Amino acid sequence: QVQLVESGGGLVQAGDSLRLSCAASGQISSSLFMAWFRQAPGKEREFVAALSRRSGYTDYADFVKGRFTISRHVTKNTVYLLINNLTPEDTAVYYCAADKGYSSISSSHRNRYDYWGQGIQVTVSS
Repeated sequence: QVQLVESGGGLVQAGDSLRLSCAASGQISSSLFMAWFRQAPGKEREFVAALSRRSGYTDYADFVKGRFTISRHVTKNTVYLLINNLTPEDTAVYYCAADKGYSSISSSHRNRYDYWGQGIQVTVSS
């Protein structure tokens, strides 16, 4: 089992930056990819970014447009999501996810991921 705990969310102003953290514990060593998804009110959960724990390879959703950066702290088993120039459209619950290991499913697809955090609210005021 893997446990994921998100932190760093909150209420911010448009144009601000925010860094979300996802601390992983348990049997995380077998996981290949960790990712961030988000779900806005009344919308489907959507992919934001993913990172390979082995190679550091990153994958981003098209809407990111350079404003989001996913990174990791290897020894702390923590993945970060830095969001710059926040807009009200970024308001959502942000979820951290991890897979169990190798999968043929794309790193951007939610079905790849077996473990999910409880989510953290990010609210951007205009």
